[in-house]
Amino acid sequence: MIKQIQKSDSKMMFETDLNISLANAIRRSVNEVPILAVDEVDIYRNDSALYDEIIAHRVGLVPIKQEKLSEFSKCSCKEKGCSKCTVELKLNVEGREVISGDLGKESVYEEIPLVLLGGEQGLELVAKARLGKGKDHAKFSPGIIFYREGVKIIIAKEAEKNEEITKTFPAFFEFDEKLKSKDEFNCDLDQADFENYKGIEIKPTGNLIFNIESWGQIKPEEIFLEAIKALEKNLSDLSKSLD
Repeated sequence: MIKQIQKSDSKMMFETDLNISLANAIRRSVNEVPILAVDEVDIYRNDSALYDEIIAHRVGLVPIKQEKLSEFSKCSCKEKGCSKCTVELKLNVEGREVISGDLGKESVYEEIPLVLLGGEQGLELVAKARLGKGKDHAKFSPGIIFYREGVKIIIAKEAEKNEEITKTFPAFFEFDEKLKSKDEFNCDLDQADFENYKGIEIKPTGNLIFNIESWGQIKPEEIFLEAIKALEKNLSDLSKSLD
C-alpha cells in the first residue's frame, strides 16, 4: 500500500505498509542510482582568492541535469571521454560573482554562488560531467530518502478543552472550540512528551511515512523507482553468484 500525502517538484511524502527491512534496503539503494555530475575540471585561469582544488570541488557539487549516457568505464571510447559518456561544460567569467548558471543550461540551479571575482580577476575552466554513484562520491547522489513510523494522535474527551497544548505543540495541535490534531504525518512526538497532559495518546499506526528529497537531477518519484531497480539488480547479481 502506498498513499501519497504531499508532492512537489523536489519533494514527496507518502505512507506505506512496507516492511522496515525492505524500506531500509530501498533507502540505502539510493546511492546505487547512476547520476550525472562533474568529475573532472581543467582550470586555465584562476585569479580568485580560492585555490584551484576548492573551485573544482565547488563546481563538482553543482547539480547537473540528468542525461542518458554510457558509463565512463564501460564506454567504447575506453575512458578517453566521448560524447556518449561525457558532457563538457565551459565557464569563462571576469570581474563579478561566478554562479552555477555560468556553466550553461546543463546546471539544474542557476544561482548557486561559486566564487566572487573582483576588478580584473577572471576564471576560465572546462568541466567534464560523467555518470557515477553516490556510494563512490556524494556529488553523484540524486537526493535522500528517510522515513519514520506513522502515528495517530488520539484526544480523549478530558483533553478536548485543553488549549494550553496548542502553545506547547503548535505544529501538531489547534484549538477551535475543542482541541484537534493536525499534520500527524510529520509528528515526531511520543507518549513521553505528554506525561504532564492527560487524555492525549500517541499511537503507532504500524505504517511508515516516507520522505524523498531530490537535489534536482531527477524527480523524487524517479529516485524511489530507480532505487528499487538498483536493489533488484543487486539481489539478482547476488542470486547468480550464489548459484
